[in-house]
Amino acid sequence: MTVTIALNGRIDSGNAAEVERKILSELEGKDGAAVVLDADELRYISSAGLRVLLRIKKTHPDLTITGVHSDVYEILDMTGFTELMKVEKAYRVVSIEGCEEIGRGANGTIYRIDRDNVVKVYKNADALADIQHEREVAKLALILGIPTAISYDVVKVGSSYGSVFELLNARSFSKILKNDPDKFDWCVAEFVRMLKKIHATTVPKGKLPDMRETALDWAMFLKDWLPADAWRKLYALIEAVPHDDHMIHGDYHTKNLELQNDEVLIIDMDTLAVGHPIFELGSIFNSFVGFSEVDHDVILRFQGFDAETGKRFFHRALSAYLGTTDEKKIKAVEDKARIIGYMRLIRRSIRRRGMENEMDRKEIAHWTEELLELLGTVDSLLFIRNEIEVAAVDENLPAVQAFLEQHFEENDCPMKARMQIEVAAEEIFINIAHYAYAPETGSATVRVEFFEDPLRVAITFMDRGVPYDPLAHRDPDVALPAGEREIGGLGIFMTKKIMDDVAYEYRNGQNILTLKKNL
Repeated sequence: MTVTIALNGRIDSGNAAEVERKILSELEGKDGAAVVLDADELRYISSAGLRVLLRIKKTHPDLTITGVHSDVYEILDMTGFTELMKVEKAYRVVSIEGCEEIGRGANGTIYRIDRDNVVKVYKNADALADIQHEREVAKLALILGIPTAISYDVVKVGSSYGSVFELLNARSFSKILKNDPDKFDWCVAEFVRMLKKIHATTVPKGKLPDMRETALDWAMFLKDWLPADAWRKLYALIEAVPHDDHMIHGDYHTKNLELQNDEVLIIDMDTLAVGHPIFELGSIFNSFVGFSEVDHDVILRFQGFDAETGKRFFHRALSAYLGTTDEKKIKAVEDKARIIGYMRLIRRSIRRRGMENEMDRKEIAHWTEELLELLGTVDSLLFIRNEIEVAAVDENLPAVQAFLEQHFEENDCPMKARMQIEVAAEEIFINIAHYAYAPETGSATVRVEFFEDPLRVAITFMDRGVPYDPLAHRDPDVALPAGEREIGGLGIFMTKKIMDDVAYEYRNGQNILTLKKNL
């Protein structure tokens, strides 16, 4: 039982005894009750009033004082009362009437309240703990190098609470896509760049929830809604995903990316977690495709652009994220993401009483049919994240160099090793471009892998050109005068000199050359 008692005006030596009698009379016969003193109308409290609070605390240990205005809070804080009992500040009241909605996530909606500031209004009316959690994880993300906005104030918005952020002249990527379609490619590139930055960030153990465990809970919910064999397959697929300490956002879409003064920020951080990127890709699929597969107007209402733009954006972003234009590879990962996505959609709709509504039942039936079909063809949710496939032509050398540079940046690769690897990588890629498929052209795949204990990196080049082992040739005699040396071989000789190991094999119709460098 909770008893709420209002305090008002002043409590000082002149009326403290009267106030205490009033409180005790309201508490008579309610031993053990939780007591809430509503201080919304209280403007001053003296030491006599503080002694009243102490006596009430002794008889009713579960005492909370709410709605405390700044002057009274300062007194309580200065005298140590905020440590003796639960004291909640009064919150500034903010209206969102007529305000522009700029973002929406799983737990709240973001509105612009003036030129410089936005407020995230939480769906949960008792959201103070949620707000505190989001502020903490946003600070953690910022410390770890993720550009985000930090809440500087908590306010009251209607019957709920809001968190206020400074976002000066910021525009969401959804708004940019809607109003400036010529920036589509730029939005894709920046969307993927931020996504990779998040996924490359290692989070200290225990700081964020594990999305794999959350996904297992989602799957468990569906146990009574899927055929037994299909459910077991779904659960086993998720269970087989290894633990991963890298960050995932959890609600990553274009409404949560903001462009502020040429800087891209990610907002709505309350869903941060750690885990394999497949869980993130499932959520991204839902944002751009899954939610609107049956009702195409859903994405228009949510993102501001049409379903066709959403599909195109997801496909282009997934291609850029994976570093390939191979449609088979893209579809293979998309199918894995769809499994996670459909599972979440079905669970979400059922929990929101979707089976009681005809349109919702139609969506649940569609998502379930798609999920069951995928479970019959997909045997793993894992995929390779660290390779790029390009046409083996000179013009694509900058793309390969940019791909390597990104991984070097993400893994703090020393500058000397970075330069040596780039020299060797250029030599190998140009050789593939000139000789692997001549006179035709083909593709080359470049994979980057970092290892610990000791810290080292492996760069692997793969092509399906003519079988050729560059290590089988004798090294050139560099002591001979230039005019007497044999033509060719110097590039691979140099590569072997600056790398710690170079290995070649021909397997499954592919030339595979791996360069290794200790860091």
